[in-house]
Amino acid sequence: MHRNKELYHFLLDKTWELTEQWYQSLDKSNQSGVYASSDPKVIEGLKNQNHEFHKRFCKVFVDEECKFFETFEEWILEIAQDPEHLSTPIHFILREFFRTQQQYLVLVKEFVSLHSGEFSDEQIDSWNQIIIKTFSEVITWFTRENYTYSQKLLQAQQEMILELSSPIISLNRNTALLPLIGDIDTERAKFLLENTLQQCAAKGVNHLFIDLSGVVIIDTMVAHQIFQLIEGLKLLGVQSTLSGLRPEIAQTAMRLELPFDKISITSTLEKAINQLFND
Repeated sequence: MHRNKELYHFLLDKTWELTEQWYQSLDKSNQSGVYASSDPKVIEGLKNQNHEFHKRFCKVFVDEECKFFETFEEWILEIAQDPEHLSTPIHFILREFFRTQQQYLVLVKEFVSLHSGEFSDEQIDSWNQIIIKTFSEVITWFTRENYTYSQKLLQAQQEMILELSSPIISLNRNTALLPLIGDIDTERAKFLLENTLQQCAAKGVNHLFIDLSGVVIIDTMVAHQIFQLIEGLKLLGVQSTLSGLRPEIAQTAMRLELPFDKISITSTLEKAINQLFND
C-alpha cells in the first residue's frame, strides 16, 4: 500500500537538496567525530555518503522489501566500517539518523500538500509508518554492524598489544630474550605461555633468558603459569634462565613451594648473559 512511483520520483529529485539541507543544519560544535571536521575531503565524503543514503532510501516506495534491503547492505557496511564514523560517538550518529527521518516525514507532508485531496489518510499514514519502520530497521542494522566491526578491531588491537608485550628477541642464532614489563594478568600469562613456546620452536632457540626486572608483582595463578612455561620449554629442549626477580615475586614463589632449585636464576640480566657467553 505504501508503494507510489510518483512519491519516489518526488523524493529522488530532492536527494541533493536533502543532503545540503542536512549538512547546513548539522551541529558541528562538538569536536568529536566526523561531523565537526573542517577537512574539505572529509566533508565531501560525508555529503556523498549522505546522498547515497537518500538514493537508496527513496526506493522503499517502489521496491519489494528484500530487494530494497539488498541495495542498502553495501551502504550499511561502508558506514559501519568507515574510520571517520568509527571515531564518532554512536549517539551523534543516531541523532543524525533521526534528523534525516524527520526530513522524510516533512517531505511527505509537502508531497501531500501538492496533491491536495488525491490521497486518503490511510495512504498517507502508510507512508509515514514505512519511513519510521524502515529507519528503525536500518538503524538497528547499522549499530549491529558497527559494534561487530568495532569488536573485531578491538580484538586485533588487544592481540597486537599482547604480542608486543611478550616479545621473543633473538640474541644470536639459538639464544633469545623474553623481557617482561608491567602487570601480568591471567590472560597475558596464558598468551605468554602459548606464544613463547611457539616462538622458541619456530626460531630454533635452545636457551631463553626470561627477565622479570620490569614486573612488580604477580598473583598465584600467574606464578604457576611462568613455572609451567619453564617446564614447557624443557620439554622442547630449551634451557631457561630467570633474572631480575623482585623480593615480592620470590616470596610468592616460596609460598607456593615452586621448585626454584631446578631453575637457573641470576640477580640481573647482565649477569645471566655474561654467565652464558663466558662459559
